[in-house]
Amino acid sequence: MSSDQSGRPLDARVAFIVGASSGMGRATAIRFAEMGAKVAVAARQTALLDELTAGLHSAGANAMVFPLDVRDRPAIDAAVARIGAEWGRLDIVVYATGTNTKERALDRLTADGWSELLDVNLTGAFHVTQAVLPGMRAAGDGLIIYLSSNAANRPDVSGVAYQASKRGMVGLAHGVMEEERRRGIRTTVIFPGLTDTPLLAKRPTPTPPEVVAKALQPADVAEACAFVATLPARAHVPELILVPSGL
Repeated sequence: MSSDQSGRPLDARVAFIVGASSGMGRATAIRFAEMGAKVAVAARQTALLDELTAGLHSAGANAMVFPLDVRDRPAIDAAVARIGAEWGRLDIVVYATGTNTKERALDRLTADGWSELLDVNLTGAFHVTQAVLPGMRAAGDGLIIYLSSNAANRPDVSGVAYQASKRGMVGLAHGVMEEERRRGIRTTVIFPGLTDTPLLAKRPTPTPPEVVAKALQPADVAEACAFVATLPARAHVPELILVPSGL
């Protein structure tokens, strides 16, 4: 997946960013577009998604938008099919969708809350993965980047459902890599530490401003995605941990 040295690093590449309406996904979509990629963006929040797409178009980027819920497999299949029909390829997928709940402690977490986090954070990643693999297999090339969380490596008070879903994403990514590496497909899991995104608002106790001031910014995670996406196909980054230097 090396770039054309005469152009931008991701010229002629097609990227699908799932969970692009805010935070890390939005920043990654913008960065990939700046680097020359055609960018398809998907999320549930239609208004934010439309705002993002309008900005990409205004900047001269080639972008298409898919308002969808990652639990809706037919919608995901339809989006992937349209990307293939209109752009003829799909090179890079970034699964940036993630959620949490304020009722995350075990004595407050409900079965419905557990199911929602697993469905959105992990099962959605499975749906997207299974949908994009046939086209990548046919092309003999492809990269899937999963945005997990450093909570998957260092358990904290983010909640057992969140940690289980983000850790499960690691198993998904590595399992896909083992099955698909001979077809030219690679996977990477990125583990961001504390990042200043809207997800912080779902914490039961507000994060102190002085701590947020030291957090990663979504653009930092986008740069990590860009680094992985611009490596040659012979190079594989299984995991990448990115944490704030001051915390």
